Amino acid sequence: MMSYSLILKEDFILSKYIKQRDCGPEPFAINIARATKENCTYRTAIWTGGHLQSTLMCIPAGDDIGLECHHDTDQFLRIECGRGMAVMGPCKDKLNFRCQVCDGCAVFVPAGTWHNVVNCGHGPLKLYSIYAPPHHPHGTVHRTKEEAEMEEKGGK
Repeated sequence: MMSYSLILKEDFILSKYIKQRDCGPEPFAINIARATKENCTYRTAIWTGGHLQSTLMCIPAGDDIGLECHHDTDQFLRIECGRGMAVMGPCKDKLNFRCQVCDGCAVFVPAGTWHNVVNCGHGPLKLYSIYAPPHHPHGTVHRTKEEAEMEEKGGK
């Protein structure tokens, strides 16, 4: 039988800059609420396994995650800080699901659903996301939305 030691990564984020690497696929525990609130990057993968991934996100006031659709990936979003609007639908021109979200709200996005979360507040919208299967490469850190979009278009 394998033995693992469980390490709680209370110091996952010590400042505005990420000090820790993606800890997957090793066993891992973290105070995710604290890590999410302290995160200042657009997207940082904190754990990537073979079947699941978790990322932290920080969306500036007036900005959004960006309209997207993951055809083979279910997604869970949890808002830890801020106010926003979650929109979803079967195609990018028919976003018929709209719901205001704030601290403590969870958003479930089925695979194949177009979705976006818009920051409607005055401060940053801080959330974490769980994807199954993983959507981003192991170790992904996007400091800004523009950096993420450039990488997704193959520019990095």
